[in-house]
Amino acid sequence: MILPGLSRPVGTIWCIGRNYAEHAKELGSEIPASPVVFLKPASALLLDGGILRLPPDSRRVDHEVELVVAAGGSLMMAVGIDFTARDLQEADKKKGLPWTSAKGRPGFAAVGNFVPLALPSELELTVDGAVRQRGATKDMIFSLEKIIDHLDRTYGLAEGDLIFTGTPAGVAPVAPGARVEALLNGGESRLRLTVAA
Repeated sequence: MILPGLSRPVGTIWCIGRNYAEHAKELGSEIPASPVVFLKPASALLLDGGILRLPPDSRRVDHEVELVVAAGGSLMMAVGIDFTARDLQEADKKKGLPWTSAKGRPGFAAVGNFVPLALPSELELTVDGAVRQRGATKDMIFSLEKIIDHLDRTYGLAEGDLIFTGTPAGVAPVAPGARVEALLNGGESRLRLTVAA
């Protein structure tokens, strides 16, 4: 799949967890000493105007607005939402299992249009017009430069890979019928979704 604003198909979808101190605190998690990395499958991608269908085996799916960066010669950025089945994640954490079941469902890696990278950037997410999350990339624990260096040195980055860089505080559940909108820098990149059961 080639996303709006990009010229190459999507490769690996890398995600960074707990990259904002206030978000780590709201989940009762320790602030990490190095980037917390997890993956999402390409089947999790959802584009602007799409419908997020809630999985039947989860009772709580949270929104997490994020800066998404596309790796390559000239970096591009977009607003994104890392959806998380929070109840499934908590159960897997207790068992010491990976987060894939909670993070990798269809539609759980939503992305808007890509534009040239410019930092710092501002993020905002609304549900039915009410602001739920607002944050800035300057507050990330690990800078984009450090994230890219860590991923490339540890795993190897390729052109077309996407990097979800973490979410600020304010994550909350979405319900069927909700209209979710995420903005990067007031609308430079925009993502509008509808939630369905």
